[in-house]
Amino acid sequence: MLNKEIFVPIQFFKKEAYTGSMNGMRYRIKKEDEGLEAAVYPQPYCYEATPDEKKIKAVFPFSEEGREQAINWINEQFIEKQDLWAAAGRK
Repeated sequence: MLNKEIFVPIQFFKKEAYTGSMNGMRYRIKKEDEGLEAAVYPQPYCYEATPDEKKIKAVFPFSEEGREQAINWINEQFIEKQDLWAAAGRK
């Protein structure tokens, strides 16, 4: 699970997207025009190589509160879709 206390600060997203993975689930957070976009998708491919239909996305305000909401949303997706991530991790 992602820990919002030690996760990258909001300023990081002004320059870069942040990606990572947890037990079969990959995730990406990036600043977009409309705010902070979070996406989750199954392994094994990077964001760009994963088909759009396999990505689940949500947009949050570009603020500290939005950063925390994005982290919470990613953690919720990890818990709710455990079967999907487990299957992706076995491939």
